Amino acid sequence: MVPSNNDDDDDDDDDDDDVKSAEEYLNQFYEQENEPQQRGWKSNKSSFVEKIQQMQGFFGLNVTGMIDTDTMKVMEQPRCGVPDIGQYVLALPGWEKTKLTYRIVNYTPDMKQADVDTSIQKAFEIWSAVTPLTFSRVYEETADFYIVFVTGAHGNCPRRFDGPLGVLGHAFPPSDPFRGNVHLDDDENWTASLVQFNLMLVATHEIGHALGLAHSGDPRALMFPNYKLMEPIDFPLTQDDIDGIQAIYGPSRNPPKKPVKPSIPKACDPKMTFDAITTMRREIIFLRGRHLWRVYPSHSEVDFESISTFWPSLPSNIQAAYENMKDQLLFFKDNHFWVFSGLQMQPGYPQTIDHLGFPQHIKKIDAAALDKNTGKTYFFVGNKYWRYDENNQSMDKGYPRKIREDFPAIGQKVDAAFQHNGSFYLFRGSKQWQFDLNAKRVICVMNSNSWFSC
Repeated sequence: MVPSNNDDDDDDDDDDDDVKSAEEYLNQFYEQENEPQQRGWKSNKSSFVEKIQQMQGFFGLNVTGMIDTDTMKVMEQPRCGVPDIGQYVLALPGWEKTKLTYRIVNYTPDMKQADVDTSIQKAFEIWSAVTPLTFSRVYEETADFYIVFVTGAHGNCPRRFDGPLGVLGHAFPPSDPFRGNVHLDDDENWTASLVQFNLMLVATHEIGHALGLAHSGDPRALMFPNYKLMEPIDFPLTQDDIDGIQAIYGPSRNPPKKPVKPSIPKACDPKMTFDAITTMRREIIFLRGRHLWRVYPSHSEVDFESISTFWPSLPSNIQAAYENMKDQLLFFKDNHFWVFSGLQMQPGYPQTIDHLGFPQHIKKIDAAALDKNTGKTYFFVGNKYWRYDENNQSMDKGYPRKIREDFPAIGQKVDAAFQHNGSFYLFRGSKQWQFDLNAKRVICVMNSNSWFSC
């Protein structure tokens, strides 16, 4: 935490590095007018503290005025290069016409050109769906918007990029001389998938700035400054985003039909099934679609929440999850997995499951559960299961094995699993089996939602 009175030289060096990083961050995203003869914010401690407090307040952190661990974590997250305060505010009246054009000036080598074209087109369509605006692509002519992949200092642009991670992109509002310019850092790894940085999501955010939107303090909003991964096929705008853009341009003259919202699952439905289940310290988390139930076995309490409330960067329809020996949560979907310490995603994720030792032909995991007594994690894939040694960080030899041989009476497939009080609980469809792993026998069979006091 900074300021600090620690006399240790190494700690002092770390504190100096944190102060320097914080100064650079606040100077870039929380602009202030320098007073005459003021040489940086170190000469004006009150301004430095005020800016930290302002940044902490914007991100919903504990407002301490000090560079604590949570503050540094937020500062280190990949984000948009547009400041959170200052000259970039809601830019009424926006563009003075509704028929706008865009041009893709160049391409990133990370993606096929066709995938870039599709991602950019979708990004514009997201905004046109909720406004009277239309966007058409041009190839040679002058355009209203220019989509450009660049690195470092580029052209006459007043802003520069900082290499991999850090700032992902920036754009300029209708009132700016550079209006319509959308710059994307080509030092990043751009994709159309869940890995690294999804081009459609970042482009949609930056186009929002080019249309006149400022950053939102709502962490669920697309216009929140820090990058968060969401399901690319989902409509990424929140009501906060829609209200902001419609304050400038009004609603669409031909609004699309509202999609039918998926029904909220009923906890005591006798046909209830789950996508994944995991422990989280003393709780048990049941996941289904976009929702989760938190169960406290010792208190018979059940809370119902949206998954995004706790982990906004997770996609919906998680297929497997478990808590490892370090109290970290691992979530799996298709051939990718995410690692969280509590509610904070660890840097470098998502990763592909081959990093755990799965062969390339394994495309998804059905269920996962840790045996806390042995430190072995069981991964269920189709009619087989793998065993992973958490201490050695490697797959045990002799696997995979068939589920029906070592888990008799369960069947040939497992949908979800977890361990509680020494027993494994294995789920398939609307049923669950309490299983003694040592004796290799079923203790009892119950409905899947028996944990909900149904």
